[in-house]
Amino acid sequence: MSRIGSYAAVQPRSEADVLVARHAELVKRIAYHLAGRLPPQVEVEDLVQAGMLGLLEAAAHYTADRGASFETYAGIRIRGAMLDALRKLDWAPRSVHRKARAAAQALREVENELGGEADAATVADRLGVSVDEYLRIVSDAASCRLLSYEEMTTGEGAVVEIAADEKANPLADVTDEAMRDALIAAIDELPERERLVMSLYYERELNLKEIGVVLKVTESRVCQLHGQALSRLRGRLRDWRETAEEDAA
Repeated sequence: MSRIGSYAAVQPRSEADVLVARHAELVKRIAYHLAGRLPPQVEVEDLVQAGMLGLLEAAAHYTADRGASFETYAGIRIRGAMLDALRKLDWAPRSVHRKARAAAQALREVENELGGEADAATVADRLGVSVDEYLRIVSDAASCRLLSYEEMTTGEGAVVEIAADEKANPLADVTDEAMRDALIAAIDELPERERLVMSLYYERELNLKEIGVVLKVTESRVCQLHGQALSRLRGRLRDWRETAEEDAA
């Protein structure tokens, strides 16, 4: 045994080391849960690696006076570390984002003209594509990023941010709370099945297959409903953004 190995063998483990050893399985559980909501090209081991960094950070900073158990505290930090790593990934080509913006804009225009919900056929006609192609566009857009409920209004990839054109700056004087309120209101106005998909996916954190079982539809149909819901939200929240900008001017 090397000197370093001999030294390590006789040294008592720190409290942080003990916490990390006890909760390593928690990292794997969270990683596999997230992986079920992600495209297959995302490796579970990458999530585990990011999660272990979150666990190490949690162990180093946890104190009993935080008012939560270590497992609860660590779970938040682990999941946050994984989401941070995912935000740095973008497994969709730029064309997917470009088409998604065009679909959201077309849906927004049609709904403003109709004064109500637009169906897939009408939006597809506005885009000049088939209904199948339109549904493929919104499905691809929904699959290219993972967003938690909170992340839908803040950070890179946020629904509110996506609603703006690439040159627009976020409103400096509009709070995150106002954005969340606008998002909640927009979700409440979604068609019933799209609203249910959003609730099951973001609040209950079911994956697409599980939601399909609940709704008794295929996984691909759930992906289409999810994508169309996000497209509606982008269009409607862009209206909210523009109104807020006018009020602030």
